[in-house]
Amino acid sequence: MKQAIIIFTRVPVPGKTKTRLMNTLTPRQCAKLHICFLKDICRECEKCGADIFICHTPDGEKEQRLLKEIMGEQKGYFGQQGEHLGERMHRAFEEVFSRGYGQCILIGTDIPELRFGYLKQAFKVLENRDVVFGKTYDGGYYLIGLKKPCPEAFGLGRYGHGHVLEDTVKILSQAGITVGYTKKLWDIDTLSDLKEYRKRMQTRESLKHRKTGQYVTQIASVSIIIPIYNEEKDIEKLQERLKVLQGECEILFVDGGSTDRTLELIDPGYRVIHSEKGRGKQMNAGAKASCGDILFFLHCDSELPERPLEEIRRVMRDYRAGCFGIAFHSRNFFMFTCRVISNHRIKDRKVMFGDQGIFIDRELFFEAGMFPEIPIMEDYQFSLALKEMQVKLGMTGKRIYTSDRRFPKGTIPKLKLMWKMNRLRSMYRKGFPIEKISDMYRDVR
Repeated sequence: MKQAIIIFTRVPVPGKTKTRLMNTLTPRQCAKLHICFLKDICRECEKCGADIFICHTPDGEKEQRLLKEIMGEQKGYFGQQGEHLGERMHRAFEEVFSRGYGQCILIGTDIPELRFGYLKQAFKVLENRDVVFGKTYDGGYYLIGLKKPCPEAFGLGRYGHGHVLEDTVKILSQAGITVGYTKKLWDIDTLSDLKEYRKRMQTRESLKHRKTGQYVTQIASVSIIIPIYNEEKDIEKLQERLKVLQGECEILFVDGGSTDRTLELIDPGYRVIHSEKGRGKQMNAGAKASCGDILFFLHCDSELPERPLEEIRRVMRDYRAGCFGIAFHSRNFFMFTCRVISNHRIKDRKVMFGDQGIFIDRELFFEAGMFPEIPIMEDYQFSLALKEMQVKLGMTGKRIYTSDRRFPKGTIPKLKLMWKMNRLRSMYRKGFPIEKISDMYRDVR
């Protein structure tokens, strides 16, 4: 029996496709995302062995050439015909059945998690049922399969609501038409759908290597949040290092009431917001004012490696939180030891500190309760909160260089400070008053 698959799609032109995502993505990004959907779906359809037809809108030679560049020379391309969605789908089936096919499946293109096995299953269901559907989690369907034209399957006056499948099945049942199902899948129409797809990527290796997964990783937006207070010695150097990232991500300086020349030294091209003093308060204020998918908290005296956004996105493809590996310019043996211990602590104790450049999924940051607004150890407590939530931490391959300004000169003084910092963390875990620990921390600095 001859089998056919109809891929039912818009032509991926910027501004004309995935429009419900355009409040988050640019029109060009929406079009590229749709192209990734088409490539992934087409590859799965080709594995199925059925003839593939592309039914598209708008109809035209230019549009058809664009689709052929994306999907190759398939069995046929033809334009959608009809006033509403149901009529257009019905006519697409009539066109293909007129060419002698005994089974035909029509699929949409918002389901990049489609697998050829689900298509095979749909054809199998058609051996015993008149109609087969592939459900979506929003109440619609991404697939419908028939053995002959069936106008009853397209009798709804309106589509795009949460009862499309339920209402269609009622009509078919009343007409005595039997119905079966294949795999239920998620479609991607909205920002919420895209976020959920990113979460599934972190646990499903196969999604990361597909065109859609690669592109979703590439376009995850990053907000860099930098708490500042009397940073006139470092603020210009940091801005110079951040220049290459302007336009590539959101950059927010959060001032805690600087009394030196810090604010006047910040270029007008950067966004500055104001907060009460306190690193936790400042970083929380920055997070609330930001819009990125990934929040990256950076200290003013840190030096980023080359292409830091790529490093962050690479880690966030597999994890919901992470940080950079840390390094110091100092050649002192104990600073090298500090570097090794800090980087090992991420993997061993699942704890990261602020000078390592913490980055985290936006939703997870707020779910975890943000940074505690305490005088000290806000980063340590935040890591402990993530650990309690059993959040796995990732670490970049490239290092972030941080200042050793809090360390005194000389090997023995450095060793003493490391020991005392460890003692302060121990005191914090044992419940000593945070004010006392804060006073002791200022003493060691």
